[in-house]
Parts: sequence; structure tokens; C-alpha cells
Amino acid sequence: MKVQLLVSEWCMPCRDAEQVWRRMAQQKAFAFEVLDVTQLEGRAVVAELGVRTVPSTVIDGTLKHLGVPTLKEAADFVAAAPDRVAGAAQYVGLTLEATSAWAIVAGALYLALAGGAFLVPEWRLPALHIFGLGFAVFLVFGLAEHLLPRFTGAPIRGGAIAWLQQALAHAGVLLLAAGFAIAMRPLALAGGLLAWTAFALCAARLVPVLLAPQPPSSSSS
Repeated sequence: MKVQLLVSEWCMPCRDAEQVWRRMAQQKAFAFEVLDVTQLEGRAVVAELGVRTVPSTVIDGTLKHLGVPTLKEAADFVAAAPDRVAGAAQYVGLTLEATSAWAIVAGALYLALAGGAFLVPEWRLPALHIFGLGFAVFLVFGLAEHLLPRFTGAPIRGGAIAWLQQALAHAGVLLLAAGFAIAMRPLALAGGLLAWTAFALCAARLVPVLLAPQPPSSSSS
């Protein structure tokens, strides 16, 4: 079973509809896509079904509901779907996942920390690593796992693997910066290895998204 929710950035009720369907997707095993009508796959569905308003719910290629469904309506639509198994890849919608939001917050905090460390001459080398591995990497983590699945229309693995990725990156940044600050090379090396492991997890999550088959483009008259 495949549920497609057609949305638009400017549509406030779309966020409410997404929350309803996200709650159902945590309980039932069905493919759930949040499709922006300004993007390629969303435009294809709109053109095929003649959808005129958002939010709209499409199930297995059939337009089933206009507007924000109630939880009961959503449950009735997917009653035949089996119960969900934890750990499956999820589609990304308008709302930031908790991991994306915390990654961006962490990046901002590392930026402030690096800026303060630059004021002390002895700390400038650690500050460079805090900026590069802290601010830049966490900003990429947060934006990549939110934007790339939306642009490609492909799901991304989240949950425990996403939190592990961030935990390893945090440990890597802090150990690497501390190793350079106190001139302890093994500590810096351990931090670099942990950071590399976080990058590998990030790549393992993003590569399937980037290599996912793209929907055919629809021609406009």
C-alpha cells in the first residue's frame, strides 16, 4: 500500500495533514510519500489525477481525500496494511525530523564555540576543527537528510542509525579538538576515526537516496 500526501510549502493545513499521516505511518506498514506539488514527482501526480487543491491524499494511485483527514479517517484508509516494523526507511516531508533539527542546532552551537576559541591564539587550531567538523559537518547532516529525500522523492533511513551518526560525530569533534588542544596525538587520532565512522554512516544513508530511480517527467501543454 502506498500513501502519497500532496502538499505545498505555503499551505499551513498541509502540515496538519502530514502529522496525521506520520502518526499512522508509525503504526502501519505502508509506503508514505510527502510530495510537494512544485517538485517533479508531485507535479506528475497532479497532472495524472487532476488534483486542484492541497493537502490531498492519494492511495495506490487513487485520489482518496481532500483536506486534513482525521485520525479515524486515516486509520480506515490503511486498515488493511500490516503493522509497522521498526527501522524501515521513511519519506521526508515539510516538517524537520528531530535528528535534522538537532544537527542544525548543534552546528550553530559549534559555530559559536569556534568563534570564541579563535579569540585565544593557542586555541586557533582546535577552533578550526570545531568549525570544520562541528559547524560545517552538522549543518550538512541536518540539511542533507531533510532536503535530499524531498528533492529525489526517495525515503531515507532514520531513527537509531541517524542518532548514532550524530553521537559519533560529536565524540569525534570533541576528541579531535581536545587532542590538538593538549597536544595528545592518539586522542586526536581517535577523534578522527570516530568522525570518519560518522561520515561513513551518513554516506550509507544518503547513497540509496541519491541513486533511487527518478520519476518520469510530465510534459506540460
